[in-house]
Amino acid sequence: MAEAAKKLEGAALTRLLTLVKTHTGITMEERKRDMLTARIKPRLRLLGLESLEDYIDQLEQGKVEIQDFVNLVTTNETHFFRTQTVWDYFQNEYLPEWYKKNPDTILRIWSAASSTGEEAHSLGMVCEEFRFKHPSFKYKIMGSDIDTNVLAKARSGVFKDRTLDELKKRNPVFVEKYFREQADGTFRISPVISANLEFFQHNLHKAAPKGLLFDIVFLRNVLIYFNDQDQELVLSNMHRSLKPEGMLILGESESLARHKTQFIFKKPLIYMKG
Repeated sequence: MAEAAKKLEGAALTRLLTLVKTHTGITMEERKRDMLTARIKPRLRLLGLESLEDYIDQLEQGKVEIQDFVNLVTTNETHFFRTQTVWDYFQNEYLPEWYKKNPDTILRIWSAASSTGEEAHSLGMVCEEFRFKHPSFKYKIMGSDIDTNVLAKARSGVFKDRTLDELKKRNPVFVEKYFREQADGTFRISPVISANLEFFQHNLHKAAPKGLLFDIVFLRNVLIYFNDQDQELVLSNMHRSLKPEGMLILGESESLARHKTQFIFKKPLIYMKG
């Protein structure tokens, strides 16, 4: 594979990076060559291909391999309750204020680029805690990703290893209350949570499907993978997908300061549709 990595330069590298951009919207730099090579290597063996050029040819010729390629090149990093200040705001400010204004309405939340679903399930747990205090409260959470592999994991509601270990340390009460340990040592989310969750495939370069409108969108730690022009496209799609005065939540390393958008700054990482 060292030979293949060495050949991934010039025209071949340009073709591959173009395919990444075309099918994911991600602008990937040439320095990601080794990472791309490492991720594609097992796929070459599985398909019986001799070189990366053969793989690129196959990608350019048809749609059969495209989804597997997308799954390979996208990065999926997520945690339960990532960035505590965001969750403090959602639980202590946003939910009480929204419910006061909309007591008879279903709260609709979008976890965009939801990966394996930790964020969406975190939202479910907080909403269930709020519903315990306010029985008439209703909510619907939708999670989306471009990667079909992580969507399958999110839909399963089964978690293990590092991300669940972190949750056990930070909030053992939630683990005891909303998860059930399985025979194989994994933990499955309570049906109370999963009943209010739905996951779907979605490319952030497109608006939410079926004309869906949301009260709040979590778009966290994903804009960093797009160039400035594509970031503004994604933000425009988010704006169209929000209800009037809907809220947008970004990741800890993201800001709208340098962008021309119709969002109004409320506090760090938190913006309102203008």
